Amino acid sequence: MDNTTPNLSDAHFQIPELARLEPAVRFDHPPRILILYGSLRERSFSRFLAEEAGRILTRMGAEVRTFDPRELPVTDTVPATHPKVAELRALSQWSEGQVWSCPERHGAITSVMKNQIDWIPLEVGAMRPTQGRTLAVMQVSGGSQSFNTVNTLRLLGRWMRMVTIPNQSSVPKAYEEFDEAGRMKPSAYYDRVVDVMEELMKFTLLVRERGDYLVDRYSERRAKS
Repeated sequence: MDNTTPNLSDAHFQIPELARLEPAVRFDHPPRILILYGSLRERSFSRFLAEEAGRILTRMGAEVRTFDPRELPVTDTVPATHPKVAELRALSQWSEGQVWSCPERHGAITSVMKNQIDWIPLEVGAMRPTQGRTLAVMQVSGGSQSFNTVNTLRLLGRWMRMVTIPNQSSVPKAYEEFDEAGRMKPSAYYDRVVDVMEELMKFTLLVRERGDYLVDRYSERRAKS
């Protein structure tokens, strides 16, 4: 077998090194987590689930911010300078990890959720609003348990170059899992949400100081030269 690599540019080729995964700088601020949810209903179970996740993350020491998708225009109908668009993009850039909580509608994610994700581009100048950030995905369903929405969110997270954690939450018959005040009742589904948030925190602490090296790519180094 011919082991030569004539197509490689030696000037841009790097062998991954364990030593370079040691952070050059240690962060002392709390992990910054942005939460997005995919429903505008007054009694929104995806928002309730998102808020429950936010409480858990705050208890774990994270700084949590939640974006309100109301009044966010449909993608590409206004300039990116629109206040709601600018707010969303700034929050995405601020974040070190994100939580996406969405209902399943017609076997897929909602337009409200997709609209938020579509407003966050892969690139803004030299800045990447999502690359290297961690992501946890969750869904609520009105019927039996499904994973269509979390699977789609995973696909989108990968497309946005995010580090999507292995664990996830899917809450069936969501109307049975929350009380009148919108608080999640004790259950195995609640315990899973705690598991997911714990895993998100661990991955965020692991990745955030190493993100620049983890997402450094041969093709991009070559394109910049």
